[in-house]
Amino acid sequence: MGHPRRLRFATELHAPFPDMTWVESAREVEQLGYSTVFVPDHFDEGPGPVAAMAAFAAATTTLNVGALVLDCDFRHPAVLARELATIDVIAGGRLEVGLGAGWKATDYDRSGITMDRPGVRVARLMEHAAVLRGLWAGGPFSFDGEHYRITDLDGTPAPSRPGGPPILVGGGAPRLLRWAGATADIVGVNASIHSGEIDQAAAHDALADRIDEKVRWVREGAGQRFDDLEINAWLATAELTDDPTVPAMMAELFGTDTASFRRSPLALVGSPGDVAEMLHERRERWGYSYHVIPGDRARAFAPVVAELTGT
Repeated sequence: MGHPRRLRFATELHAPFPDMTWVESAREVEQLGYSTVFVPDHFDEGPGPVAAMAAFAAATTTLNVGALVLDCDFRHPAVLARELATIDVIAGGRLEVGLGAGWKATDYDRSGITMDRPGVRVARLMEHAAVLRGLWAGGPFSFDGEHYRITDLDGTPAPSRPGGPPILVGGGAPRLLRWAGATADIVGVNASIHSGEIDQAAAHDALADRIDEKVRWVREGAGQRFDDLEINAWLATAELTDDPTVPAMMAELFGTDTASFRRSPLALVGSPGDVAEMLHERRERWGYSYHVIPGDRARAFAPVVAELTGT
């Protein structure tokens, strides 16, 4: 019998594969053996996620579809619950719902949407998730929160899966990770991005000692349900190479040394053998079993995906 947390892989598409449409790209992701195709939710990246997920769901048969992650500030949960339930029906239960509190400052600056302080955005996320789950549960649902009020609304259509699709929450701060441990089905243990852009401070927050602390926060929130959680890693960089100078160059960009860079679970650089070893080590140390490969590396990593999926 294998490890209780079996490895699986997703890829996140910010653009179609060269000379392909979005739908053709999703079909290739399925053929390459990936579990899931994700799209981002930023105004300057990728397709509109709701439309893309629906199209991908209709065009594939085994591939899970999702977004990393839907910014709760962009859509009211009563509207989103209906759209997501419809996609889950189209997909026959293959939807994964990534939710986030928003972090990218330019999304807010350029759209004119108010970017509240982090505590407010996280509180809104928590209510948003509660409303989604309530509307997917069946029967009239009411909710009276600080940010949302729902009165006797029966969520329709019913999602394919009883109770709704699994929810993935990613984050890097204690309040959010404790709540995700207690609430989510999949927890993305990520770096915190306090500045509103991915910078060297965020890179340092992805190093091993910081991840130790983050996983501890997830455990504190999860309690006995920790072993039932799936721990997800969104890889900031991934590269298959036998060239020992490549990790060193990337470590310099991250502002750290090569050994520390290689131990970070949010980077995956090395030969196929090195990569397999690192993935197993990260699962043993932190519980990571679900890894998101950047879309421009999806084809290169397909042999690793084929070899390690399910192990």
